[in-house]
Amino acid sequence: MRQPSGPPFRSPLLCHNVPMNAVNILLRCAVASFLVSSTMLWAQAPAAPGAAAPSSPTAVLVKQAQQLNSEGKQDEALATYRKALEISPNDVDAHLGMGVVLDLKGDYAEARRHLTDAMNAAPAEGKERTWRTMAISFVFECNMAEAGKLEQQVFDARMARQDYLAAADIANETARLYLECGNIDSAEKWYKTGYQMSGRKTDISDADKNLWLFRWEHAQARIAARRGKAEEAQQHVSAARLALDKANNPQQALFFPYLTGYVAYYAGDYKTAMADLQQADQHDPFILSLLAQACQQSGDQMRAVTLYRKVLTFNTHNPTNAFARPIARKKLEMGKH
Repeated sequence: MRQPSGPPFRSPLLCHNVPMNAVNILLRCAVASFLVSSTMLWAQAPAAPGAAAPSSPTAVLVKQAQQLNSEGKQDEALATYRKALEISPNDVDAHLGMGVVLDLKGDYAEARRHLTDAMNAAPAEGKERTWRTMAISFVFECNMAEAGKLEQQVFDARMARQDYLAAADIANETARLYLECGNIDSAEKWYKTGYQMSGRKTDISDADKNLWLFRWEHAQARIAARRGKAEEAQQHVSAARLALDKANNPQQALFFPYLTGYVAYYAGDYKTAMADLQQADQHDPFILSLLAQACQQSGDQMRAVTLYRKVLTFNTHNPTNAFARPIARKKLEMGKH
């Protein structure tokens, strides 16, 4: 943030016959006074519309509520967010937080009332965050008619800025939402768009080109698996492995056993699916949910229940939890009857 501008400092002492030592001392004092006053003005600049200042009582309460939610204390988090909204009824972060916690509790209609308030109160530069949060809210119920519209808005905003990699990221996110909600054709369209957008960045490195190729082959393999085309899926798995090796990106390594486990699951090879998914990211609720379903299909009901319970310990508001949490809750409720 820029400090307030003003007329350049001109010391009136230069117009008088004053000893140089005194001039230097007075000049330094004047400059110091100017810098202090400017810094104070900058520090007191108003926060973005709809958001609490970092040290405000509202911001403190929001931070406390976020911590409570991360600890799985949803009811306490809600009570804390309500206190924040009593102080600042239009605070964006408080409304977003309320929506997140209510989604995790399964109160989707009330969640969206708060998320709508957040979208209305957010400044222009903060709209994308609220759109994505609302989109994820709809994904908890796989309502892609609404989620897709919001993801499209984010994509369009990024394209308008010519931020092609960010647009590619949101295209891939949108594709995955469609895929896991059962709209395979729309998923394929969006994954292809994501891959094409990544190619529009002119200075992309060879390693990143191969990373995006890995993501594209990864997506095509999952799409083929969902369509029941096991042989085609395996061809894309091989191509994904090759691209991953060329990308030389160790951070992406965990995504490969997720891919092979996913493909095996939809091919009905639950033993392989279980073995591979256990090698994938065990902090990903979607992977744990898929592993639990593979265990169920293999007859290991006890292990499936343990995994579903673990899924419900995740308190994040993102696509993987939006897919996994409702399934886990439903499976555990069914097991009670």
